[in-house]
Amino acid sequence: MLSLLALLLATIVAQQGQAVRLSLPDEPGIQSVEIQWQDKSIPYIHLGTHWTTVLGVDLDVKSGDYTSELRVTKNGDVERRSAVIHVKSVSYPVQRLTVADEFVELSPENTERALREAKELDEIHNTISREALWREPFVVPIAGGVGANFGSRRVFNGESRNPHAGADLKATTGTRVGSANRGRVVLAKNLFFTGNTVIVDHGLGIYTLYAHLSRIDVKKDAIVERAQVIGLAGATGRVTGPHLHWGARVQNARVDPFSLVNLGK
Repeated sequence: MLSLLALLLATIVAQQGQAVRLSLPDEPGIQSVEIQWQDKSIPYIHLGTHWTTVLGVDLDVKSGDYTSELRVTKNGDVERRSAVIHVKSVSYPVQRLTVADEFVELSPENTERALREAKELDEIHNTISREALWREPFVVPIAGGVGANFGSRRVFNGESRNPHAGADLKATTGTRVGSANRGRVVLAKNLFFTGNTVIVDHGLGIYTLYAHLSRIDVKKDAIVERAQVIGLAGATGRVTGPHLHWGARVQNARVDPFSLVNLGK
């Protein structure tokens, strides 16, 4: 039997390209909580006195108010509540870069490879597990690292391309790169655009990506701990020089990875 109790929660303010934490105080009898967001069902986890989850607001989501349904299973019944996500717009700059022609004018072989890899990445990022593998705050993969260029509208060799969906961290070849948090390695191999790449699944649809590595030090399916070294920075793939491209997808929404760090516990 469904309880149609509708309770309006406080409006949650987020901006384009941001991961945002949602919390619901624990109540006697609550068995599970999930929220419907961008055609996806996102589970909450029980942490102490609250139920909590993390939503991803894609950098191209239109600004405005979005009403999402919250489903609270309580004593065997489902209470349907409403949550309002207010998305604020962000103005991202345009960045013009020059790279090898093979990364702009793709050969048929490279086009096929890039499309195949894009499909593989989509399948990974669209998978939402119902558990969180982390319990501590997210950290920057290079100690003291400062990121730049997230969301930049990129122009390669004069041709417009998709927005830059990660943060670039300054690093020389061989700089140690740590996992931003505890999780399971779901990809560890060379990709056409991002070179030597590692992707870590942290649970609840949260994934972090580490690209252009000179060396990969982990294998697929391995459990890695927060700050554990997963590889060395480099300049593999489509790059203009050595650095770490650090990306984050939350329910396949492209978000600034630093917004995960700012979530706290």
